[in-house]
Amino acid sequence: MILKDLNIDKSWTLFLDRDGVINKKLENDYVKNWIEFEFLDGVFDALKICNKIFGRIVVVTNQQGIGKRLYRVEDLEIIHQNMCYEIAYYNGRIDKVYFSPYLSSENHPSRKPGTGMALEAKKDFPEIDFNKSIIVGDSLSDMAFGKNLQMKCAFISDQATRHEHIDFNFTSFIEFALSLQS
Repeated sequence: MILKDLNIDKSWTLFLDRDGVINKKLENDYVKNWIEFEFLDGVFDALKICNKIFGRIVVVTNQQGIGKRLYRVEDLEIIHQNMCYEIAYYNGRIDKVYFSPYLSSENHPSRKPGTGMALEAKKDFPEIDFNKSIIVGDSLSDMAFGKNLQMKCAFISDQATRHEHIDFNFTSFIEFALSLQS
C-alpha cells in the first residue's frame, strides 16, 4: 500500500512527533531552550503541504527533560510558541502541541507509547478519528503509540526499517509530505 491509497482529506488528522521530525534531535541531550531548537530541512514546506490536506495537525512529544529538571514547562512553552509562530509564518499550521513531562521509568499513560496525549487531543478536537489518523515519528515508541490507537504509522529514518508497527518508511518529513502529492 502507498500513502496515496488512503484517500486522505480534511477528515484526517496528522499526529507529529517533534524531535527528529520537526527539529534536529540533540544526541544524548534535550532541546532546553529556543536557541537550541533547529528546524530540519524541508519542514516548512512539509507543513505547508500538510496544512492543505489534513483537517487537524497536532504535535505529541515526550519531554522527560522536564522530569529530569533540565528545563521547565515555561521553557518548553516558549519553544512551542516560537515553533508554531515560525511554522505559521511559512503557511504551515500546528493546531496544538501536547507533551508528556514524565520520566520513561514512570510509565505514565500520557507518555508515548501510552495514548494519553492522543486522548487529550480527541477531547479538544472531538472530530478526530484515530482510524483516519497518521503518526509521523522517528522512534518505535511513536509507532507503538499509533498502533495502540489503530493509526497509520509513518517512520522517519535514514534506513528503511521493518517492524510490525511501521506502515510506511520515509527518510524525512518532507519526503512523507511530498508522497501525499504524487
